[in-house]
Amino acid sequence: MKTPAWTRLDNASIIYPSCRSRKYATIFRLTVTLDETVSAGLLDRALQNTMKRFPSFRYSLDKGFFWWFLRRLENDPTATHTGPMRPFSFRRNGGYMFKASCEDNRICLDVFHALTDGTGAMTFLMSLTAEYIRLRYGIDVPAGKWVLDPDEEPSEKEMEDSFDQFSGTKGSLDKESNAWHVPGREELPNVLNDIRVSLPVQEVRAKAAELGCTVTEFITAVMLQALQEVRTKDNALGASPFIKVEVPVNLRPLFGSRTLRNFSSYVHLGVDVRNGDLPFSDILEEVRLQKRLYAHPHRLTTRVAANVALEDNLAIRAIPLFIKKPVINFINSHKGDNYCTQTFSNLGNIILPEAMQKHVRDIDFILGRPKKRSGSCAGVSYGNNFNINFSRKIVEHGFEDAFIRILDEMGIRARVRHSVPSRRKKTEDTIPVAPMQWARVATLRTLLLI
Repeated sequence: MKTPAWTRLDNASIIYPSCRSRKYATIFRLTVTLDETVSAGLLDRALQNTMKRFPSFRYSLDKGFFWWFLRRLENDPTATHTGPMRPFSFRRNGGYMFKASCEDNRICLDVFHALTDGTGAMTFLMSLTAEYIRLRYGIDVPAGKWVLDPDEEPSEKEMEDSFDQFSGTKGSLDKESNAWHVPGREELPNVLNDIRVSLPVQEVRAKAAELGCTVTEFITAVMLQALQEVRTKDNALGASPFIKVEVPVNLRPLFGSRTLRNFSSYVHLGVDVRNGDLPFSDILEEVRLQKRLYAHPHRLTTRVAANVALEDNLAIRAIPLFIKKPVINFINSHKGDNYCTQTFSNLGNIILPEAMQKHVRDIDFILGRPKKRSGSCAGVSYGNNFNINFSRKIVEHGFEDAFIRILDEMGIRARVRHSVPSRRKKTEDTIPVAPMQWARVATLRTLLLI
């Protein structure tokens, strides 16, 4: 497949470059833990082989007069040593918007969100890991859902902007109310706290089945109950009565897309406590009903269509980028994070080919420091573990403590690991986490407010 020298950003990516700075960027990290120390040299070879199968990853961000765009790179990326997760210079990274690295027995992938979403990045990381295992042990790993054959010809479907393909013709956008935010003492800009909560996946699935909901709905409801408890204790005068968790939705299975670029939307699931706190059963019912309503394909198509229409609006397109950028950044800073209390991004269950399972011990997904909210949350299941990473920019961890206690009261025991700032003593082995931004970047609908 011949890749174009340049291409447009997909609809979900247009806002991210305008909000990027030296201190903040929408970067996330995926990590796979192997059974042996990773060879940096072999990982670099595996990276070169894997890149042939992922032409959509061979692009850099460039600036035009009206919009940002993607420019194809001719040089090859290089695997590095894992460092703190923070915004990185594309220029110093060879132009690439991702970094593949290793440390001890872990392979890490840091990704700028304009390149792809969690699903696309996980497919890349698992394919890279499969190629590494092939080189290291001489094992042929069959292709599957999360593993692509590096010798297979890439498909044009994997490069497409599925927002344009499946957006429909007409759409509308939901009105949003500002949500309550967890108060706390904010850390320095270069500090991101992380709590890793590992749950027995079978117990979580059993409890969700008992309650008649999905795992994502169950965890979201537990998060809302924990947030409700923190809000009640806070008792802040004039605090918003809306507690909302933003849940990204992978649009690929809903619309039959195979793209490896961004193709996800989101729903806000929450409760209104103006008339008092809700019991868990009511919170769960709210979550179940809202998820089924807001995540319905017809409703998601309507939202996507509205965002695509804004992107294609001639009046907006005609505004020079040097004017668009500060305006979009200002609007996002005042609107993006204000519409939700927390984020819960769940990549679901990762099932790998048997040849990989004997070498892959664990998988993690970490989101970074938001601009306005106190923190974010990301989950992924592999083997017997459902790993949830709570990252936050405040000192207090009352929300996480309440979340763990509620699960414990339900009979689900968690293994907890804290990653603390480098200025403090670390507890146990930790995943290195450092400053970054994972803000819900406002969609193009915010331009209507200008």
